Amino acid sequence: MHEVGITRSIIEIAERSARDQGASKILSVTVEIGALSGVMAEAVEFCFEACSCGTFLEGATLIIEQIAGRGRCRECGTEAAIDTFTFACPACGEFALDRLQGDELRIREMEID
Repeated sequence: MHEVGITRSIIEIAERSARDQGASKILSVTVEIGALSGVMAEAVEFCFEACSCGTFLEGATLIIEQIAGRGRCRECGTEAAIDTFTFACPACGEFALDRLQGDELRIREMEID
């Protein structure tokens, strides 16, 4: 489960940012996780409480915003919702999809004290 390492990295980045801003506690952190990122949001949520013990985020609220996958066909220009198993354009059937969104894994915002 690589989500433990990802969760620890989220906590480290958030702590560093809060420390740089002179904060001593993080009340909430909002994380965007794309549907195509390969990261299981539920696993990050599960790991968060244990990984945040003894950190600026202990007791903080984790808000996860899941970003749906979208792609554009290089052949016909159609934009459509895609998932991990979508390889062909739903309009023309060509295997020419470029991802537009859904790969995200980032901290969007934090509430600090």
